[in-house]
Amino acid sequence: MEGDDPEPRRVTVPRAAFQLMIVFVAFSAAIYLLMLIGPEEPAISPGEKDITIPRAPDEAKRLTNPFPVSDEVILEGERIYQSNGTCFTCHGTSGRGDGPAGMELNPKPRNFTNPRFHELRTDGELFWVIRNGSPGSRMFSYSPSVITEEDAWKVIHYLRTLPTRSLTRTS
Repeated sequence: MEGDDPEPRRVTVPRAAFQLMIVFVAFSAAIYLLMLIGPEEPAISPGEKDITIPRAPDEAKRLTNPFPVSDEVILEGERIYQSNGTCFTCHGTSGRGDGPAGMELNPKPRNFTNPRFHELRTDGELFWVIRNGSPGSRMFSYSPSVITEEDAWKVIHYLRTLPTRSLTRTS
């Protein structure tokens, strides 16, 4: 039988094996996508970190603010906080930790209007966090990369006024 080409042989895969392969590929793709878009941090209820746990080493407690408290220094600290210091973007314009960039952060940015926080933390500890960042949060080092060390100390004097300012705003 000349001219008859034999039919090419088809490779047959049992239907069950083919279905198993499809399930494996789909499952692998789903795991890969979840890893790409999944949370970067454990899913816990968002809130600010426990204020009773220090973020700075003990030696930071001994650092003292070189600027005396004055209206001029506090106003300068507020200007820095609300402008080139960019503190307001996470901590909010009133210091409540409700700034637009901080809304999605976990843990939430510090609420500086909480008087208990100011009772627990020294100026030196706040300065250390501004200079070094806060471990376990998205707070990175702002001094000297964003603001000077002198500016950081002035911002701290301003932060100390926020609990009483929030009381006068709500009264």
